[in-house]
Amino acid sequence: MTVTRTPTFCPLCRSRCGAVAVVDDASLVALEADPTHPTGQALCVKGKAAPEIVANPNRLLHPLIRTAPKNAADPQWRRASWDEALDRITANIDRIRRAHGPEAVAFASTSPSAAPISDALVWIERLVNRFGSPNNLFATEICNWHKDHAHELTWGVGIRSPDFDNTGCVLLWGHNPAVSWLDHTLGTAQARRRGAKVVVVDPRRAGPAVGADMWLRVRPGTDGALALAIAHVMLERGWFDAAFIRQWSNGPLLVRADGGRFLRMGDLDGSGDRRLAAWDRLSSRPIPYDPRRGAYDADIDTANLALRGAVTLDGPAGRVVCRSAFDLYATLCAQYPPQRAAEICWVPAEDIERTAQLLHTARPVCLYAWTGVGQHTNATQTDRAIALLHMLTGSHDVPGGNVALAQPATVDLGGRDFLSPAQRSKALGLDARPLGPPGRGWVRTDDFCRAVIDAEPYRVAGLIAFGANLAVSHANSRRIAQALARLDFYVHADVVMNPTARFADVVLPVNMPFERDALRIGFEPTQAAARRVQYRQAVLPPRGESRSDAWIVFELAKRLGFGADFWDGDIDAGYAALLAPLGLSLEALRRSPAGIDLPLEPRYRRFAELADGVARGFATPTRKAEVYSERLLEHGQAPLPDYVPPLVSPETAGPGYPLVLTSTKRIYFNHSQHRDIAALRRRMPDPLIELHPDTAAARGIANGDWVRLRTPAGSIRMRANLDAHLDPRVVTSTYGWWAGNEALGLPPLDPFSEDGANYNLLIDDALLDPISGSAPHRSYACEVERDAS
Repeated sequence: MTVTRTPTFCPLCRSRCGAVAVVDDASLVALEADPTHPTGQALCVKGKAAPEIVANPNRLLHPLIRTAPKNAADPQWRRASWDEALDRITANIDRIRRAHGPEAVAFASTSPSAAPISDALVWIERLVNRFGSPNNLFATEICNWHKDHAHELTWGVGIRSPDFDNTGCVLLWGHNPAVSWLDHTLGTAQARRRGAKVVVVDPRRAGPAVGADMWLRVRPGTDGALALAIAHVMLERGWFDAAFIRQWSNGPLLVRADGGRFLRMGDLDGSGDRRLAAWDRLSSRPIPYDPRRGAYDADIDTANLALRGAVTLDGPAGRVVCRSAFDLYATLCAQYPPQRAAEICWVPAEDIERTAQLLHTARPVCLYAWTGVGQHTNATQTDRAIALLHMLTGSHDVPGGNVALAQPATVDLGGRDFLSPAQRSKALGLDARPLGPPGRGWVRTDDFCRAVIDAEPYRVAGLIAFGANLAVSHANSRRIAQALARLDFYVHADVVMNPTARFADVVLPVNMPFERDALRIGFEPTQAAARRVQYRQAVLPPRGESRSDAWIVFELAKRLGFGADFWDGDIDAGYAALLAPLGLSLEALRRSPAGIDLPLEPRYRRFAELADGVARGFATPTRKAEVYSERLLEHGQAPLPDYVPPLVSPETAGPGYPLVLTSTKRIYFNHSQHRDIAALRRRMPDPLIELHPDTAAARGIANGDWVRLRTPAGSIRMRANLDAHLDPRVVTSTYGWWAGNEALGLPPLDPFSEDGANYNLLIDDALLDPISGSAPHRSYACEVERDAS
C-alpha cells in the first residue's frame, strides 16, 4: 500500500480552498485543509466528502448515444466509443451551422462558482466564440451578473474584494458565505475578532447573521428601498464622505429638469460644446467638465462644487433649470424615511437608523452582495442602490474597503475577437436587454426557449452543454424541458446523468477534478491568494473513459476545423500561452505543486493615479463613479435607483397567496449536485421549507410534516422545518432537488411532477428584471398547506 500526499486545491466552489490530496494506491481517501495555502485554512463538508464524490457509483463512465425518440420515457442509451460520439456530434452540429448559421447552435455551461467547470471555462468560451455562436446559456443573470456587471453601471468595474484584514465594518447583503464562500466566512470571523463591526442583510438568521452587530431581516425583494432609507439617514445627518462625492463621483454634475439629461455647456450658448457642467458655489457659475479627459477645465477646488440645490441658467431657447445629480439622489432617498421603509421592508426604523450610524462611524466599510440581491425582478436597480450607499462611505479601493487586488498579468484567450459585431448582434434577447447579459453573449433560458419552440427571432436547433442542469436550475422548468425535447441535436457533457442530460442525443462523461491537470492563475479573495499561480496535478487516473471538459473542447475544435486556433489539440500549449506574460513555465509549476507566488503588491485608489497629468478616474461614461446614469436613461431606464416592488407578490398575486416565498442555498450541496452522496444527503435527507411556528400553527402544520407549497405557477411537496427567527410572512425553500440516494434508501424525485420538489416549477419567467432579465427566485408569492397524501 502506497500513500501519497499531494498539494492541490478543491475546485468544487468559488472558494477554491488549498488542500492536500491523500491517495492510497489509486483511491482518494481524504482531502485535507492545507493551512500553508492562502485559501487553505479550512474545508467545508463538500470538500471533506471529495473521496465519496469521486467514488460515486452514479458517475458517467462512457459516451452514450440515444436510440429512442426524444419523447420516449426511456432514452435507451447505448455505449459508444469517443470517436463515434465526437464524429456524430461534429456531423450534426456542422450540419446545423451550415444550414442555419452558427447562431442556430447554443452553448451552455454551469456556474464556476459552484462547480469545477472553472478548470475549462476559458476554453469553453473560446470554442463558443470560434464557432461563431452569440448564444451561451451561462445563467449569469441569476448568479454573478449584478455584483460583477450591473455594478459597472455605478463604478465602471464589478464589485471588488472585501479587505477583511483592515476593515472597520463588514457589510454582507444577500450573501451568506457560510454556504457559498468559505474564505469570506473566515475573513468575516477574523475581522470580527479584530473588533470590526458586522452588518448582515438577510431574511434568514444564518451564517454571519448569527452574532452580527446588526442583522436586518429584510422582506425579500425590498432591499432597494432599505438601501435608500439607510442612505437617507446618512445624508440627513451628514454621515457621508462629501469630499469623495465631489471629487470622484458625477454627483456635482448638473441635470436638466426638462428631460433628465446632463447639462451640456453648449446648451447655454448654442455652440454645440458637449462638455458637462457643475456649479461652483464660490464663483456662482457653471464649471465645464470634460468627460473624455475626466477633468474640470478650470483650475478649481472641488470642495466648492455644489452638491445640493437648483440653479436656473439662460440658454438660447430660454431659461434652463438644473439640479445636481447628487441633489436628485438625495431627494429620491428622502422619499424613504425609516418609518416608511419599515413598512415596506419589515425592518424596524430604529435598526435602519442604527445601521446608518454604524456604517459611518465604523468606516472603512467592505461590502459583498450576491444572489440574495440578484434574483428579483428589481435586481439591477437594487444593486445600484446598494452601490450608492457604499459610495457614501468613501470605501472604494481604499484599505479596509473594497479593493482591486493586484492580479497576475495574463492574456485573455476567451476568443471574443473571433465573433464579429454583426454576429454578436444576434444574441438572443439583446434587443430587449441591451445593457444586460446578452450584450456579452450570455443569454437567458426564456429567450432560448422562445427561439427553440417559436423560432423567435430565429430558430435555435442545436445545443452543446457543459454541466448545466437547466431543467432544475432555471425558472419555468416545464417549458425548458419542452425546448430541450424540440432540439434537432443536443450534446451534454457531465459527471452524472441528470434531468437535463436525459434529453440529449449524446452524453459525454466528464472526469473529476482530482483526475485531471488544471491551471489556476490567481486565487481569491486576498492579495496573498491573488499572487498564487498553481498547476493542479491529477492525483488519480480517470474512472472509466471519462475525460476533462478541456479535452472535450479541444477534440471538438479539431473536428470542427478550428484546430489551428486550439494549438492543434495540445492543451499544454494553451496553458503555456496563458502563462507567457508571467514568465512562468508548466515545468516550473509542475516542480512546485503547491504553487508559485508572484511578487505582487496591492495598489489603492487606482482611480486617482495620474496619466498625462489627469487622474485615471472610472470606466464609466463620465469617468466618475456614477450617482446618476445617463446611460440607463438613454435605454429607457431610471437613471437613479428608484425602488420598484417585486412584480410577483402577495399584493399582486391575490388573496390565495398571502406569503412571501424566497429560496436559499445549503452548505451540503452545490446547486442541484451531490444529493446522491450519502455523506452529504444524510445531513439533509428531504427537501425543506422553512416557516415561522405561528405560520405553521395557523395551517395545522407541525415540524417535520410534509406540506404542499403553492404559487401562481405551480406546486411541489416538501418537508416543513420551523424557524422562529423568520418573519411570519416569509417562507424559505431549498432548491435543486431531483436525485435519489440509493445508499440511504431515498428514491429520485420527478423534477416535472407536482409530487416532486423542483423549486423551479414554482417560479414563472414571464416577469423579469427589465435590465438583466433576472427571474424572481427569491421574491415570489405563495401559500403552504399540510399535505394529506
